[in-house]
Amino acid sequence: MPIDQDFQKKLKVSGNHAGHAVWGPTDPPKKLGIHGTICAVDQDICDGDGVCMEVCPVGVYDWVETPGNPVSERKSDPVRENDCIFCLACETQCHVQAIKITQP
Repeated sequence: MPIDQDFQKKLKVSGNHAGHAVWGPTDPPKKLGIHGTICAVDQDICDGDGVCMEVCPVGVYDWVETPGNPVSERKSDPVRENDCIFCLACETQCHVQAIKITQP
């Protein structure tokens, strides 16, 4: 199931991580929530294949270790989401549809 396109309307910010918002309820390591607002990554469905890092021309994403997560023990994290140029490469290339780009 892809990232909820309306997550900002349905969820609340539950915390911060590496300078970006974390949306929704979390219960690590099982439930990690959606990380980021401009470049939102649903870390509950991210499978850690890293394609977003490969295609992003400005290096928005970095790895975050998620030991014990049932999907992947590492996830893509939008640590430099404010650098996004809105090319949508990451969103279109993510095969599990875990990314949603939203211009401010």
